[in-house]
Amino acid sequence: MANIIENQDHKSSEDFYSSLKEKLEATHYFPEDYQFKFIVLNEERKITEIYRVFDDLKFTLTTRDSKNAKYTSLTITAFVLDAEHVISVYKKVGEIEGVMSL
Repeated sequence: MANIIENQDHKSSEDFYSSLKEKLEATHYFPEDYQFKFIVLNEERKITEIYRVFDDLKFTLTTRDSKNAKYTSLTITAFVLDAEHVISVYKKVGEIEGVMSL
């Protein structure tokens, strides 16, 4: 999944999300548990902002700090209904400054 998000050579975010939707629908069987991965500066405020995006979803969480504890990686497995639901989560998290989606 990482290369789907990282490969952002599209002309616009609309094109990117359209392409992402096609890839998700081709490779996943929704509804399902979907794994989201993010890297963020190890700041409690930023991590809490990400958690809030998942408030209305059933999810499990794993965190890991980088070697020097400057960054935290978050792996969040959440039950999603369809590709649009996945994209909605990525868009909401994308509004949080300094978060890298994988």
